[in-house]
Amino acid sequence: MSLITILQLGQTALELGLISALTVLALFLSYSMLNVCDLSTDGCFTLGAAVGATVAIAGHPFLSIPAAMLAGILSGFVTALLQTKMGIDSLLSGIIVNTGLYSINIAVMNRSSLLNMNKTATIFTWMKAALKGTALEPQYKMLVGLSAVTLVVLFLSLFLRTRLGLAIRATGNNPDMVRSSSINPAFTTIIGLCIANSFTALSGCLLAQSQKSVNIDIGSGMVTIALASLLIGNAFLGKGRIPTRAFGAVLGAVLFRAAYTIALRFHMPAFMLKLVSSLIVIIAISGPYLKKQYPLFRKKFLAAMGGRVHKC
Repeated sequence: MSLITILQLGQTALELGLISALTVLALFLSYSMLNVCDLSTDGCFTLGAAVGATVAIAGHPFLSIPAAMLAGILSGFVTALLQTKMGIDSLLSGIIVNTGLYSINIAVMNRSSLLNMNKTATIFTWMKAALKGTALEPQYKMLVGLSAVTLVVLFLSLFLRTRLGLAIRATGNNPDMVRSSSINPAFTTIIGLCIANSFTALSGCLLAQSQKSVNIDIGSGMVTIALASLLIGNAFLGKGRIPTRAFGAVLGAVLFRAAYTIALRFHMPAFMLKLVSSLIVIIAISGPYLKKQYPLFRKKFLAAMGGRVHKC
């Protein structure tokens, strides 16, 4: 493998990793801070891609960004409303919203399962034109992704230090304590999920504009990929202040995409990648538990082996 090929693979992994890092940061807020596992991520990602593509095709590439994020906020609001005001379990709420979003996404895409953006002006074509003739022109996609991730990390670092941000973190840690402090946990949950889903929708919007197409399955498996990336990031930078942990989430997304890119380069079938994602999540989540249980397993194993030796 030549140096040029390695650099190209690295650039591709970095571009895709930065875009998917926005979804990882969404899970960082909802899962790590708020302690809510939002299973509407796949549908919300596709919603952001569909809304962003539709607005861009209509001739408004810059408006597509806030439009996609607003759609994500609405999705997060519905998910939060189901679990806080209607007594539906958080996991089931996410599944219900994710299922309903399939029909909504088809409607947004004008009853089509595919939107082509080859001749559409996007935020990426604008960046490429702005950098034309400079040394940074080949990295225009990476710069768009880096700008978005930097703004989101900066926002989270500042927001989670505010009174509302601290209330959201406290809700995830101990909702009973929050209630006793005269803070409404339903309100903090709604705000947290609205913000998190806006990041997910932004991620979908940027990916759609980056690859100049949207299909109805563009968000399939994103919750697993984002969770795996978040857990990888936690393994490296899972402790410390919010900026450090947020950077760890971004690092996890880039490393995960790098592993994807290498696997595809060495001819791993594309349909196997989601299985790999699932295995990473299983190992990352069960690892600490198995490590804690290992002495007990070892003790039982040695006791069983000792019993067999005495019988012989």
